[in-house]
Amino acid sequence: MRPWTPADSTSIRQLWKERDPRSLRLIDSEGRPTVEDFRAGIEDQLAESARNGLELLAIETKDDGEFIGYCGLIIGKSTLDEPEIAYELFKRAHGNGYATEASRAVLSAARDTGRTRLWATVRAWNLASFRVLEKIGFVDSLKVDPDTVRGDSIWMTWPAPPSGHD
Repeated sequence: MRPWTPADSTSIRQLWKERDPRSLRLIDSEGRPTVEDFRAGIEDQLAESARNGLELLAIETKDDGEFIGYCGLIIGKSTLDEPEIAYELFKRAHGNGYATEASRAVLSAARDTGRTRLWATVRAWNLASFRVLEKIGFVDSLKVDPDTVRGDSIWMTWPAPPSGHD
């Protein structure tokens, strides 16, 4: 994995083109967001990373360095002290353990910074993401953000809370 660069904007836009239509964060009929919109977004994300220390990293294949997705920590719906893990891969990279491997590395780095709790929000229909999170030790927090349009967001947490606690 490596930090994102503005040059990744084309690849990130391609990821959006593959997204499940239920996410509603898609390329619209006018072609927006454009590659330039993504480039600006990456530059904003890099500036924010410099301020808060959280970042998204490009996942590349070991053999040829091909960009296949990203993984990292974001504030998202959470906080700087208890950030969210986020990842997304091209469909062609699914099922090879890349998301699990990258997520484990991010989880290890988060532990090294002294973080004791992380979050993930996942649409109820995204079974592949639930499998990745379960493999790295996340559990259902029993917190749900209802959304009748895009599907409920299920809050997963790491580490598992002690029995009888949140």
